[in-house]
Amino acid sequence: MNTYYAANLLIYAGIDIIACLALNLQFGVSGIVNFSFIVFQAVGAYAAAILSLPPDTANGGFQHYVGGLQLPFPVPWIGGAIAGGLLAIPVGFVVLRKLRSDYQAIALLVLSVIANTVITNADKFLGGAAGLALVPPPLSDRIDPNTESYQYLYIGITAVAVVIAFAVVNRVVNSPYGRSLRAMREREIAAASIGKNPVNLKMTIFIVGGVIAGLSGAILVGFIQIWAPSVWLYPETIILFAAIIVGGRGNNIGAILGALLVPVGFEEVTRLLNSNPNIANLGPPNLISALQWVAIGLLILGFLWFRPQGVRPEPRRVFEGGPD
Repeated sequence: MNTYYAANLLIYAGIDIIACLALNLQFGVSGIVNFSFIVFQAVGAYAAAILSLPPDTANGGFQHYVGGLQLPFPVPWIGGAIAGGLLAIPVGFVVLRKLRSDYQAIALLVLSVIANTVITNADKFLGGAAGLALVPPPLSDRIDPNTESYQYLYIGITAVAVVIAFAVVNRVVNSPYGRSLRAMREREIAAASIGKNPVNLKMTIFIVGGVIAGLSGAILVGFIQIWAPSVWLYPETIILFAAIIVGGRGNNIGAILGALLVPVGFEEVTRLLNSNPNIANLGPPNLISALQWVAIGLLILGFLWFRPQGVRPEPRRVFEGGPD
């Protein structure tokens, strides 16, 4: 296993873990079916890209975008996280205040489609369908990104981000606030009857999840150094939902396990199958990639039917109270 391959696998695993922790906070713990999750990751990536890129007149002016501030690390990553949180405010205000949970899911799915279509056709804003290229990797002015040392550095920075995200999410889930979120998820009317405000709970956790999603997008764009609408289509959110369902909804360890099994695992299996000419040439082009989506769909249905609690179920606390 060469260094670049190992680094690629570990960094993608870290990014997927951060994204799954954020989605688990919204969907698994709070019950918000955020089908537009990939949009918040994309906003974080775009924000980090334009904060780290030079003005669009550089490199021959072959791409057009706003910004181009060329700010040093870690400002682009922080900016990406903030952008994800800021986007969550108007979206949550429109979607979460008046709509029921099933209509919220539909509205968020529509938002994902609209956002992708708008960015694709607004070529002067963020590069249009071509997206943004030549995004400077973090600290590339000090360390050559093509060296093994830089690969180890990026793995380390990503690992730190994973630890921070896990610590934040774990603190929320195991706090009294987290118990309020689970109460809202199970019975929103009952939670409201004991003085909890479901709208405020949803808005707050929607923003927190948006911040973490934006951070995952910032890390991703810094690694792959390119970002375009074709990489954040709404089916990408389904993969993350599959990870939460498989790992265990409402369980942070389960979210990490699901991230390793589904986004990372399926991508790796697909890559290995495509690299085998005897298997890759069995059918039409892109057959294996298409079958990957079929397998993910069957995986979701199988777990929902036979083990809806996932591989690692959400921990339940039973309190024995009252005098004998």
